[in-house]
Amino acid sequence: MTDMTGVQKAAIVLMSLERERAAEVMKQFTDAEAEEITAEIIRIRRVDGETAEGALTEFHTLATQQLFQGRGGRDVAAGILEASFGSERAETVMTRVTSSLAGKSFEFLSVADPGQVVSLLDGELPQTIALVLAHLTPAQASAVLATLPDPRRTDVAQCIATMGTATQEAITIVADTLKSRTGGVFPQRDNTGVVGGVQPLVEIINRSDAATEKALLESLEARDAELAEDVRSRMLTFADIVRLGQRDVQLVLRGIDTTVLATAMKGASDPVAEVIRANLSERNRALLDDETENLGPVRVSQVEEARSEIVRVIRTLESQGDITVQRADEEAYVY
Repeated sequence: MTDMTGVQKAAIVLMSLERERAAEVMKQFTDAEAEEITAEIIRIRRVDGETAEGALTEFHTLATQQLFQGRGGRDVAAGILEASFGSERAETVMTRVTSSLAGKSFEFLSVADPGQVVSLLDGELPQTIALVLAHLTPAQASAVLATLPDPRRTDVAQCIATMGTATQEAITIVADTLKSRTGGVFPQRDNTGVVGGVQPLVEIINRSDAATEKALLESLEARDAELAEDVRSRMLTFADIVRLGQRDVQLVLRGIDTTVLATAMKGASDPVAEVIRANLSERNRALLDDETENLGPVRVSQVEEARSEIVRVIRTLESQGDITVQRADEEAYVY
């Protein structure tokens, strides 16, 4: 046994297992490792009982004493998921896990109100504020972003959209600094990485009020028209209600006040109006018609706020998995 290499011992262990079990173990190796072990299995051909027992005993000892070093990381996790579920489902699971982990670095801020977060970040660079907001929930980040004055708010939004993966060292420094400022008021959690980009900014803006959304997009467009267009193209709008199935439209409309709905429909396109009316009960259609007749002229800002309220309902139901919004660049579903 002392003259045998690790690859030879691994080959003997696999040869001692049932074929199905050995195949499952072999899947865990890299292609290069699997090739080396396979070559040894071919070369060895047969092994006597004493040698096999020696290899298995050594393997058992290593396993029980946990002396071998496991390999981990995103690539390993993604590989295991893909082998288990296929590439499409693996990507969905990894996205959910990454999103969940991304909120834990600054989870100690989850109990803080927007004013407290702004106070903690006072004097920090826009890049630092963007890093923190990217870790908060979209709803909380939206509330914090709304309290920032322009042009600082636009600076932070642009940083969120253009930031990449933060290093663990940077995250640790920022998180520890903020924790020290809290004086131990908030509970501390472990740190993890975060990925910025346009989508996190879209998630935040989708939860903002109409005035903040409009001002932010206009400021962003003046600074970087291409980035602003990218953000707009990914955002949900009131008109996206036509991209929902009948059941999903009904779920959205279920909790909308008739006055809000009538206000939102002011000046709406015919397809949008038709989808909404087609998914209301006869009684609710009559109530909507009465409300529309009695509403009279309304300010554009009121229409935008009413539409934003409906968009927030759509976004919430989509994030909960209750409805599905077909994006402009996605293929249609077959029912």
